[in-house]
Amino acid sequence: MVIAVYARPTKENYSIYIEQIHDFLKSEKVDLIIHQPYYDFLCRQEQLKLQLKTFSTSEELVSKADYVISLGGDGTMLEALTLVKRSGIPLLGVNTGRLGFLASVNKNDLHKALKQLLNEKFTLDKRELIELHGCNNYFEGLNYALNEFTIHKTDKSSMISIDTYVDGIFLNSYFADGLIVATPTGSTAYSLSCGGPIMMPDSDNFIITPIASHNLTVRPIIISNNREISFKVSGRSEGFNVSLDSRSTQISLNSEIRIKKTDFRVNLINLEGQHFFQTLRNKMMWGIDKRQ
Repeated sequence: MVIAVYARPTKENYSIYIEQIHDFLKSEKVDLIIHQPYYDFLCRQEQLKLQLKTFSTSEELVSKADYVISLGGDGTMLEALTLVKRSGIPLLGVNTGRLGFLASVNKNDLHKALKQLLNEKFTLDKRELIELHGCNNYFEGLNYALNEFTIHKTDKSSMISIDTYVDGIFLNSYFADGLIVATPTGSTAYSLSCGGPIMMPDSDNFIITPIASHNLTVRPIIISNNREISFKVSGRSEGFNVSLDSRSTQISLNSEIRIKKTDFRVNLINLEGQHFFQTLRNKMMWGIDKRQ
């Protein structure tokens, strides 16, 4: 068995985490590989002395790893998914960042999580993604997102008009700063901050959420993710921004934009004892009375 570790080369991802993972996996006779930029960072900044095998590309990861551990926050998990791609390799998120809906394992529970992983005390949470069509392949094959697809005005432009169609049928013209189409996974991310609802991960829906809509009666709407959604964007500027999770590019007006559900899912590891409701209560502090 081979377990890969992906992390950003930042000060929050201390070498102690890798040392703990290495020592435990070595005792269980499990091989460890680590993302090359993160390993270089640890050797340079943290004086890590361990000699570890590394990977640099998606192809290397997919050919070697049975599981992937992401160290960081939800953004790190989303980056790791761009390496896992369509392979179906299960991904476990260990939260060394802040909120962490996807990276739900607390860093203090790392040893316990590793034991559960090797003993197969988990289920696979199969998550739907959004796939983008059009935009002249600006995303170089990584044209999918786990959390959300977003249309947004450029920094210095005025509001834009986004004509939105569902299976070719006109839904609405959103005159706003932008528009979010979120998966159930992304319902606790950008869409939530713009007033969108929270959905269970297995809801099989999309949420269309306007960003700072000019018309206050325009509210988020939930539609089946078996539908195709298309857009025509107009405005005073020459272009607008399109994002897939944390990856963004600027495209010109009148570009073809269509989105639909991908034909594959990603496998997130849900350790024994974890549940989405528990994560909601812990991360959003539901039911906690802070009054003195």
